[in-house]
Amino acid sequence: MYDALSSMVHSRQLIWVSSLGARLDRTCHRVDQSTRCLTDVSDISMPQPPALIRSLSVRHQILTSEARDWAYLRIIPSKGDFTLASIEQLKALLKSHSEGDDERFYSVAMQLAAHEAKLGHGIVAEELRALIDSAKRRRGAAEPVPIGRPRGELANLLTVSWPKSRLGDLVTDDGLQEQLQRIIREQRHAARILENGLTPRRKLLLMGPPGTGKTLTASVLAGELGIPLFAVRLDGLITKFMGETAAKLRQIFDATGQTRGVYFFDEFDAIGSQRGMANDVGEIRRVLNSFLQMIELDRSHSLIVAATNHPEILDHALFRRFDDVLHYALPEPSQIAVLLKIRLGKMSDKRVAWRRLAELAKGLSHAEITRAAEESMKYALIHEQTRVSEDEIRQTLNDRLKVIGRVDSARSR
Repeated sequence: MYDALSSMVHSRQLIWVSSLGARLDRTCHRVDQSTRCLTDVSDISMPQPPALIRSLSVRHQILTSEARDWAYLRIIPSKGDFTLASIEQLKALLKSHSEGDDERFYSVAMQLAAHEAKLGHGIVAEELRALIDSAKRRRGAAEPVPIGRPRGELANLLTVSWPKSRLGDLVTDDGLQEQLQRIIREQRHAARILENGLTPRRKLLLMGPPGTGKTLTASVLAGELGIPLFAVRLDGLITKFMGETAAKLRQIFDATGQTRGVYFFDEFDAIGSQRGMANDVGEIRRVLNSFLQMIELDRSHSLIVAATNHPEILDHALFRRFDDVLHYALPEPSQIAVLLKIRLGKMSDKRVAWRRLAELAKGLSHAEITRAAEESMKYALIHEQTRVSEDEIRQTLNDRLKVIGRVDSARSR
């Protein structure tokens, strides 16, 4: 039982009993061309069972082998073997495991440790507590946890999705690709990093013009790590009532410790603008102060990602709170060509001159280029064409350039 709990706490696998090398679903094993089943612990030709098994006076059916150090084991309770309390604890332990309720699982395991201490088995109790503490420290570092959709007030603060995006979907320069690869590698090896007293990168600030891949980056991180993406809803977060926004922000940071995911603050300058600016208001200043404190004290395993199109107005105290700052820019011609090829795929005509199109599209963002590619594919589908020609791609790119030109002209007035 003790080794079963040890294994459960570490790996959450209820089938294996580690030091016995045993499984809970078998009772007999073939030995020397014959099958032998033993029913008394004293008959086992292997090291004595752990203290917790002895203390519960559990009857066993165990079948040994010539290897001496392993046996198939099945625990069969009989009248008087378990106290009512221990039976209920084991049931609760199994129930919490099957439901993926980590907090309940560890709570029940601690109750079992306390029960052993009460019986005078101090060493066993202390070992159980140490295992539980160790598992809690490592929990969530490398494994996705079962999650549900946000409920209650959190449903108005967070929008959840499960992206399938991958790093190959994001077309950026080599420097940014290396930064993202490093973040993903550190997250995948987070347990080893944490064991050595270090912290993997997980608090990220994304800066750059609109449409350059910041939102897609959040999706890519979630997709690569197999965890959900929680987009923070600013319309639900920011209110006109004093103190309410900070209280809602606290709920979001509490959620980062309960459910591992990528928590994405888009348009971050809405709450992260410099204190003391001409349009500064007291409530936003208090919200920024709260955010600075919460992100610095956050010790969860979640990724906290903030994105802004206006880094120049962010408060200077924010930058040192993030583990990494990623800079985004409009795509170069070589990146534009790759992006068009990826988005158009097999629908593009083989005679397309990608370099010419890339030169034409200079000044467009990743999002605008993607939109142009999709528009050309829709045109081909509507007109029952199997291929997209270079002229059609050029036309949609010109349309996007005209839109950008009109927007820039309106802003300059």
